[in-house]
Amino acid sequence: MINYINKRMAFKVALFVNMILFVVICGASVFLVMRQNSHLEEQLRNKGIIQSIIGAKTIGQIMEEAIDNGVFSINDAFDKDYQPIPNFNPPKYHTKYDSYLDKAILGVQDEYLLDESLVFAAAVDINGYGPTHNSRFQKAPTGDLEKDKLENLTKRMFNDPIGIAAAKNEVKGFQQIYFRDTGEVLWDFASPIYVKGKQWGNFRVGISPASINKSKLELALGLILAMAIIFAISIIATVLYVNRSLVPLNQLTKFAGDLANGDMEQKITLNRTDELGQLSLALERLHYSLKLAKSNSTKQ
Repeated sequence: MINYINKRMAFKVALFVNMILFVVICGASVFLVMRQNSHLEEQLRNKGIIQSIIGAKTIGQIMEEAIDNGVFSINDAFDKDYQPIPNFNPPKYHTKYDSYLDKAILGVQDEYLLDESLVFAAAVDINGYGPTHNSRFQKAPTGDLEKDKLENLTKRMFNDPIGIAAAKNEVKGFQQIYFRDTGEVLWDFASPIYVKGKQWGNFRVGISPASINKSKLELALGLILAMAIIFAISIIATVLYVNRSLVPLNQLTKFAGDLANGDMEQKITLNRTDELGQLSLALERLHYSLKLAKSNSTKQ
């Protein structure tokens, strides 16, 4: 019975201590998750800014090299006489330079998409015209307007409010929230492209915030697992420690019970200076007093 009570006491102590620990760990875990999530989002944002700046610089250099090599003139590079391509809705257009860019920048833009967090990376002129999109958005027309609108985006005008703001942007790493036709929400980053000192357009990079959700989930699960392990170890360690600490109390309890039952022959000595040691001395004095009283009573 005593062991049961002691074990129950140990469990209560362990539960109380570890409930406090649990609250502290939960608070710390929430703080760490929120801080790490913020850090992951900041990393993703910095990636978008840097990639758009590098892309803008690269496309500008490619176009300047084409001009220097006589592929097309400066005026041709800034051609705004968009020639409609028949049988497309939304409309597509040719310019005096787009056929060259199909060969010169397609591979460059596709390299950016090796990073799975990037959805698109493409140059647009100052009016939102995209002469060459990524290969994943240059699939052969199927005749299905809705499907083609999502999978064949090259040579289109991206002059919706977000698109035109990106195209005319003059700031490096300009960020917007972009709602695609697919319903997907992206972070849109744009940096200006300059050709021979004049702004040609912008290099746009689309990043899906959902790409960090997996990292967030893995982080949260990892912390939950770590917290559960720490909590379990703490409970076990506390119960074992309390049980071990209660061994002297068991001895004193048994000794007090024996005294109450009239057994004066038992002895107990605890070489301790703490509270249990003081209790042991008090019981010894009680034992001596009771024994002496019993002896006097017998003589009378």
